[in-house]
Amino acid sequence: MSVQNILKVEHLTKTYATAAGGLTVLKDVSFTLDPGSTCAIVGPSGSGKTTLLGLCAGLDQPSSGAVHLAGREIGRLSEDERALVRNESVGFVFQNFQLIPTLTALENVLVPLELRGDNTREPEAKELLARVGLGDRLEHYPLQLSGGEQQRVALARAFINRPKILFCDEPTGNLDGDTAHTMVELIFGLNRERGTTLVLVTHDLELAKQTQRILRLRSGHVVSDERVG
Repeated sequence: MSVQNILKVEHLTKTYATAAGGLTVLKDVSFTLDPGSTCAIVGPSGSGKTTLLGLCAGLDQPSSGAVHLAGREIGRLSEDERALVRNESVGFVFQNFQLIPTLTALENVLVPLELRGDNTREPEAKELLARVGLGDRLEHYPLQLSGGEQQRVALARAFINRPKILFCDEPTGNLDGDTAHTMVELIFGLNRERGTTLVLVTHDLELAKQTQRILRLRSGHVVSDERVG
């Protein structure tokens, strides 16, 4: 794999077994992304967007084809090995935040570091929370935070590992317009500052147009690959 590619997807297909037989939700998808680039994946519901994101991030394994992430073909790795690659190279922001309700904002941000056995970077976690406007909410629990504040905690958590690539699945889907706008500015701002590659699944075409590239899916196929700007 070229060192220029942080992500290389080759002929990716995913088929699920159902009572009615095999259901193929992703069909022969191929593309590459360079370090620091930004890409949106768009398409109607059921087109395979979230499935593609999960395969690229090593959360699931393809039926056929290959995903090279940060220089490793993750489909050939064990679950533990894929988890290690994710912990070393990947950040996630999901639509439903996925914070741990019994942990404070600061503790939630520190979770990925604890998985590494790293207890030395609490100051960096506090800096990240301050960067997303939550410097005064460190000890608040998720239920004490608004949806927008919870998503900002999730964003700080995503960047605490200094990821090479950030995967966002509908990161503004549960937010109102003004809050979503703030969230988008933070995602792109942190992305630029840290040189992270961004892969963004969204229904929002205006948001997609802020990336450098838009992949459109329909019925599991890439039907267009558009360079923006």
